[in-house]
Amino acid sequence: MERTLTSCCGPSRRTVLGALGLAALLPVAGRAIAQPGRVLATDLEVVTVTDNAAVLTWTGRAPDAAGRPVPVPADGEVWLAPADSSRPPRQVWGSDGTTPFHYAQIDGLEPGRTYRFEARTAGVRATPAVSAATGLPGTPETTGTFTTLVPPPGRLLRTLALANDIHYGETVSGLMVGDLPPGFRQEPSLPPYPQVMLDALLDDLRRADRGAATLLLAGDLSAEAAPEDLRAVRDRLDRWGSAGTDYLAVRGNHDRPHTGSEYAGCPAVPGTGEHHDCWSDVFGPRQQLVEYELGGLRLLGLDTSALDGSGGVLDPPQFDRVSELLHSEPDRPTIVFGHHPVTAEAGLTNTGGPGFILDRDHALRLQQLYEKAPGVFLQHSGHTHRTRRTRSDTACAVEFLEVAAVKEYPGGYSLLRIYEGGYTVNFYKTRTPDARRWSTLTRGEYFGLLPDYALGTFADRNHVVLRDFSGLR
Repeated sequence: MERTLTSCCGPSRRTVLGALGLAALLPVAGRAIAQPGRVLATDLEVVTVTDNAAVLTWTGRAPDAAGRPVPVPADGEVWLAPADSSRPPRQVWGSDGTTPFHYAQIDGLEPGRTYRFEARTAGVRATPAVSAATGLPGTPETTGTFTTLVPPPGRLLRTLALANDIHYGETVSGLMVGDLPPGFRQEPSLPPYPQVMLDALLDDLRRADRGAATLLLAGDLSAEAAPEDLRAVRDRLDRWGSAGTDYLAVRGNHDRPHTGSEYAGCPAVPGTGEHHDCWSDVFGPRQQLVEYELGGLRLLGLDTSALDGSGGVLDPPQFDRVSELLHSEPDRPTIVFGHHPVTAEAGLTNTGGPGFILDRDHALRLQQLYEKAPGVFLQHSGHTHRTRRTRSDTACAVEFLEVAAVKEYPGGYSLLRIYEGGYTVNFYKTRTPDARRWSTLTRGEYFGLLPDYALGTFADRNHVVLRDFSGLR
């Protein structure tokens, strides 16, 4: 059975933009044979910059017989030199083979140093798309330079991955009601795209260059909480690690209780009539706080899903439990994660509007609670499918971070690296060949403007915060 986004999320600009984006991208997603000798290198993005590494992505295209630019396989290179050096750039990366979808990771860089770079496809220099995210003056993509981060002082204590919005079971990206508007489909010869993107995420996290020991999943693991989809996600996660220790998951609005015969075998939600909660069979009860302690670091997962609708709520028992924990140890370093963003800025700047985030009263009460619990330093949210930091509505010193979706462009996750003297945040795209292809295809959402909305600024994706974590183990 095909699963698509339903009216739970409400018709929004995202519906229309995604549909028209398909029309813009379909010509470049085909398999027509390109004319030789006219390769273009486009969509350059300096996605990730850490203290010692950088990740660049770009696409090779060439016009087909009708003059439409289509992805074409070609070799790729990156040339690099310190910006303060008179030496010419040298090649520091080369592709193993030919591909249209280049993903270059450059390691061995020096902290706090500026580098000039050039990415190439078939010898042609890559340029950014016509996009505010990467094409405006001053971005790394337009200046041809980037500066590595300076990590916080002290030892690296642990690395956590922040991810959300897998939508397992979804077969068409961008649909809202029935078959409208037209959306993006995976090629029949390839696995379903939510499976591709989830597998790529889990493959990435255990690699030595990521080293994430703990994964925090902030909701919308499924398309519509179908039992088979939830079990499939749980099976993949359990093969990666142990629930409750290696990974912690909370539900999003798509994982909420549903009505209909497909859900009748799941536990009924008392007092709601026809609602059945399939998530509770696989991951845990509704509106229950997830709690875990990790070497002195407290992790709190909020179930912000409402019974119906796309907005978020916190029922009194769950809020009372959060209050109890924060009041008992207000200074304990704490990360909170949940599906719905909580700040007014998040409500005003996402495509769904203020009703798309956590209920305003609940959001303010939560932030006021954080004011009295200075140990809370970061809240990770999903739902908006973008990477963005927003400002608190109160005086609490908390970073409110939204992380882009796993399931579509830019297709990835953030790594939170905690040091004795602070933390770093870096966003990474997933890098399997099928994941890179799907992420490139879904750039076409929002009239092709999804990168402007979803990628975030360089500083949103890559930043350092100084803070005392010397008491953590």
